[in-house]
Amino acid sequence: MKKQVTLIYQRLFSAFGRQYWWPASDPFEVMVGAILTQNTNWLNVERAIKNLKNANVLDPVKLYKISTRRLAKLIRPAGYFNIKSKRLKEFLKFFFKKYRGSLREMAANESELLREQLLSVNGIGPETADSILLYALNKPVFVVDAYTRRILFRHYCFDEGLTYGEIQNLFMQNLQKDVKLFNEYHALLVKLGKDFCLKSKPRCQICPLENLQRRVNA
Repeated sequence: MKKQVTLIYQRLFSAFGRQYWWPASDPFEVMVGAILTQNTNWLNVERAIKNLKNANVLDPVKLYKISTRRLAKLIRPAGYFNIKSKRLKEFLKFFFKKYRGSLREMAANESELLREQLLSVNGIGPETADSILLYALNKPVFVVDAYTRRILFRHYCFDEGLTYGEIQNLFMQNLQKDVKLFNEYHALLVKLGKDFCLKSKPRCQICPLENLQRRVNA
C-alpha cells in the first residue's frame, strides 16, 4: 500500500502542481473556515468569510462577543447558518475556556490531546477537527473527506463501509508524518475530486490516475 499511496501523490502533483491550500490569511480564519465548510462548497464559505471581514469581526475576541443572531446573519452564504453560528460559538467557548483564545497555547499541545478536545466540542467531527489540526495548528494529521473516500473506492475497490479512522490510517501508516506532505496530498485529492472524480459522470478518460483505475461506480 505504501507504493500505491506514494504513486497517487506523485501522479497528482505532476498533473496539478502545488495547490497552496488552505486559503486563509491566518490560522484563526482556517478554524472558522473549517467549521463553515461543513455541508457546503468553498465558494459559499468565501462569501461568509468576506462578510465577517467586512464587518471587522473575524477575530477570536470579537466573534466571541457578538450575538449568535448577528453571527448567523453574517455567515448566511455558508448555508445552515443558524446551526453553524451555534457551532462557531461552541468552538469559541472551548477556545477561550481551554486556551484563553491563544493559538500559541493551543498549538503547544500534542495532536492526540487536541483531537480529543476538539471532538468533544458540539458540532465538530473528525474531518473538521483534523482540518483544524493540520491547516491551523500544523499538526501531522491526514484529513479524510468525501473526495478521498470516493477516489479510493473507485480506483482500489475499497469497501465503502470503511470508517474515517481506517481510511486515515491507510495514509498515515504509509507516508512520512509530515505536515507539508499531508497538506499537499489532501489538497490534490480535493482537486481531483472536484474536477475529475465527480460524483456523477466522472471524467475517467482524462483522469491523471486513469491507468490506475480498476473500478468506477458511476
